[in-house]
Amino acid sequence: MRTRHRLLACATAALLGGAGALMAPTAATAQAANLLTNPGFEAGTLAGWSCAGNSGSVVSSPVHGGSRALAGAASSSDTARCAQTVSVQPNTKYTLSAWVRGSYTYLGVQGGTSTWTASAADWKQLTVSFTTGASQQSAEVYLHGWYGQGTYYADDISLDGPGGGDDTEAPSVPGNPRATGTSATSVSLAWDAASDNVGVSGYDVYRDGTLATSVTGTSATVGGLTPSTTYRFTVRAKDRAGNVSPHSATVTATTGKDGGSGDRFVQAAPYLYLGWGNPPSPTEVMQATGIKWYTMAFILAQNGCNPSWDSQRPLLGGQDEAAIKAIRAAGGDIVPSIGGWSGNKLGPNCSTTEALAGAYQKVIDAYRLKAIDIDIENTDEFENAAVQDRILGALKIVKQNNPGLRTIVTIPTLNTGPNSWGNRLIERAHALGADIDNFTIMPFNFGGAADMYGNTVKATEGLKTKLVSTFGWTDQQAYNHIGISGMNDSSDAGEITTPQIWTQIRDWANSHDLGRLAFWAVNRDRPAWQFTSITAGFTG
Repeated sequence: MRTRHRLLACATAALLGGAGALMAPTAATAQAANLLTNPGFEAGTLAGWSCAGNSGSVVSSPVHGGSRALAGAASSSDTARCAQTVSVQPNTKYTLSAWVRGSYTYLGVQGGTSTWTASAADWKQLTVSFTTGASQQSAEVYLHGWYGQGTYYADDISLDGPGGGDDTEAPSVPGNPRATGTSATSVSLAWDAASDNVGVSGYDVYRDGTLATSVTGTSATVGGLTPSTTYRFTVRAKDRAGNVSPHSATVTATTGKDGGSGDRFVQAAPYLYLGWGNPPSPTEVMQATGIKWYTMAFILAQNGCNPSWDSQRPLLGGQDEAAIKAIRAAGGDIVPSIGGWSGNKLGPNCSTTEALAGAYQKVIDAYRLKAIDIDIENTDEFENAAVQDRILGALKIVKQNNPGLRTIVTIPTLNTGPNSWGNRLIERAHALGADIDNFTIMPFNFGGAADMYGNTVKATEGLKTKLVSTFGWTDQQAYNHIGISGMNDSSDAGEITTPQIWTQIRDWANSHDLGRLAFWAVNRDRPAWQFTSITAGFTG
């Protein structure tokens, strides 16, 4: 919970280097494949790109997709031109596009056509097409800003068309495509690897004929879908030369229902903390209350980007693993709480999105998890744009790599709903396609507010409104993606939640089909386990 650890201890196109496209009498039709190296800067470096005067850098915010983007620091004497040269085929049409932000940002091909935007306060896509000359075998594409106009940003740059060189052999068709899991808003897919004479570089996943996502492995999760709807998916393999395979066989999958139990994620999971407060026997509490799930706290960082319990107890071989085995033997399960208010957290300690995803994967593998909860608090994670994006990007990766895994983010809240940092996190979750299953708020520490039921409902309604406006969900879809994580008895601010008030909150959550209910903590719920028993009655 928010403070529980404290409790526990002007320019023209002519100037750009060309007035028009290099036209030829006829043009071959290009198969769509991105020919650029490091097109989204996810390598974390400028690999493949050359920026004049060291004016380019890779940043983690703002980004359009993934977890990285290009920042070009234009100055009074430098436009921060960044370029890449690729092999192309003669007499062939290509399409160049990029998502950009900033003032006076340009996109073009050297000696050919270009386009620009005078002002893009948010991400805007620029697109140009050009046709290569009769003997042309390479093309230089570029972006730049303008003198004295400040930093521009670019992301998800694409040059679509057939690659140059001698490799004209397409990969084989991906085999045995299949649906491995569904939820109300997503479908998880897998397929057998394709082969290629040089090497397969990735796969494009199509939903009803439209590109949905691109991955390097042989599985993917397509989110943002509509409940109770049938979709058709195909997969194509691609290589670095721009050759693409035919579409795979079609996979048909139907998303789950919106509401009721079905495929919807529902979890009643109070916090259990083995690192403090004479922790109770989890199986005895299960027998006394009927609770099935626990949120186990806290997984932090140890010696860098390595997950461990409280930065000191190993994932395997200790009291935490023993407790998990006992809970499962009694018919229950756990979701780990990764993060919290204080301590040495993985988000800031893992330097890249991929490294953080690897740390999460160690926890998933250690316990064969069905769900993970990332508790994002304090200035080092919640109020840090780069770390927010890193966490969301890592959750996207592990969800793609673990079909059926449920992901939860737990955040602080105002009594009116998310604050500016909470709103940002929700907006970035949508922009990055993180496909979060549940957004859980912690409705307490409002500054001594007396009406804990009323303020909890008000905060939850504020979150619902934000989810509806950001994701385009119905009210009911938004409620299904919401969790409440309260604080039994007295909060840090002295607010009192009695068993009667918690019962009211639980009943309201049930009547609105929320997805999750938790509280801090079972350790504090003695001697009668009243709050745990009430929580066990949450059905969503």
